[in-house]
Amino acid sequence: MSAKRIAVAKTYKIYIGGKFPRTESGRYFSLGDSNGNVIANMCRGSRKDFRNSVVAARSAQPGWAKASAYLRGQILYRIAEMLEGRRDQFVAELMQQGSTLRAAEKEVDVSIDRLIYFAGWTDKYQQVFSSVNPVNSSHFNFSVLEPTGVVSILAPDSSSLLGLISNVAPAIAGGNSCVVLASESKPLCAVSFAEVLHASDVPGGVVNILTGFRSELTEFFASHMDVNAVIYCDGGKAVARNVQQLAADNIKHVVERTRVDWTNDAENPYLIRDTQEVKTTWHPIGT
Repeated sequence: MSAKRIAVAKTYKIYIGGKFPRTESGRYFSLGDSNGNVIANMCRGSRKDFRNSVVAARSAQPGWAKASAYLRGQILYRIAEMLEGRRDQFVAELMQQGSTLRAAEKEVDVSIDRLIYFAGWTDKYQQVFSSVNPVNSSHFNFSVLEPTGVVSILAPDSSSLLGLISNVAPAIAGGNSCVVLASESKPLCAVSFAEVLHASDVPGGVVNILTGFRSELTEFFASHMDVNAVIYCDGGKAVARNVQQLAADNIKHVVERTRVDWTNDAENPYLIRDTQEVKTTWHPIGT
């Protein structure tokens, strides 16, 4: 009698510049289920992978920022459509990583709804946050929002899919590009979500997703000189202090999103506002 067959665990790649390369370091780590069985092999991203992601994000950002708000909304809606079509896959992956069926279904459904929510805000947040300012001179004075540029995101470790989408969607809705470090303990859905992005008309480089160890990569996410803002979602006072100190070298904007209930607290336009800069223009009256 033949021995019981051992299943071949899939090796998931990272997502950089609209492509799925292997990590340049050649390193991987095994992802296990609650019973200790290996369900996948994940790339252990390196500093070079992060640098390559920033180059791709910087290259893609100007074109994405110039795209109309309507187009960005349509693309976000398309991501939601594609995620809806693969709902069963994501429910199964969340269950592999320890979720109950009910919790997994709710997380996927809320993730889809969240993409649609931010798709609807792409052509509205400017009206909410921009202003015509009163000045004591013969000028019009306007303040409008502009994307900050490249955003690095340390996604929450506890929320495999919803936490990642709740940070990526508002960043790209506002015209930024981003580099994301997926959940270290539950990275499976993040890499599958990259496949959804790849099939959703998102220009290559607008969203880049890495997997790996947070202790190894946080420094690079916070200190890289061509990153304009960093969002971090986990950690205590020591992590907060470290990120702030590393980000100070190029006056990088730091956004802390710890202690967030991703199901109920991450649906508001201020998440778009977090990664925007205010541009004020003076224009002479009568000219």
